[in-house]
Amino acid sequence: MDRPTMKIRAYRAAGGVVLDAAGRVLLIERWVLRDGRPVREIRLPKGHVEPGESDEQAALREVCEETGYCGLAIAADLGEALIEFDWQDAHVRRTEHYFLMRLTEPGRGVPHFDSPTAEEAHFRPRWAAGLQDATALLTFESEQQFVLRGLERVQAAGP
Repeated sequence: MDRPTMKIRAYRAAGGVVLDAAGRVLLIERWVLRDGRPVREIRLPKGHVEPGESDEQAALREVCEETGYCGLAIAADLGEALIEFDWQDAHVRRTEHYFLMRLTEPGRGVPHFDSPTAEEAHFRPRWAAGLQDATALLTFESEQQFVLRGLERVQAAGP
């Protein structure tokens, strides 16, 4: 579809680069259809910022909902980026805001989905060995950049 005639869909999303005590990074894995073929994606957990919700609140809620890991604390703001892409009949402009998070409670609860057919129901939590490993595993370059920002923050903080 020609972009000038496409609807524009703009929204904010927030998520986390989550580290556990061992330095592993929490990712989500899912299969999606692209051009009629199943494709595996490895992503950072994130989602829509709801009306009246801060980016920090949304990031904590979305990580909990998508992964079941809810014992989280924000350690640093990793900034935001505007991500643009065409999807279905719209041009999407999504402002993504990520936070470096620490897992404060290692137990995993049950992910919270809006319905059994919700997109999130197809997510599977996956742990990367560390920030560099996570960067190599992630599907999208924009999310890799946020992990690299997290790595810089961790290295600057020292042991």
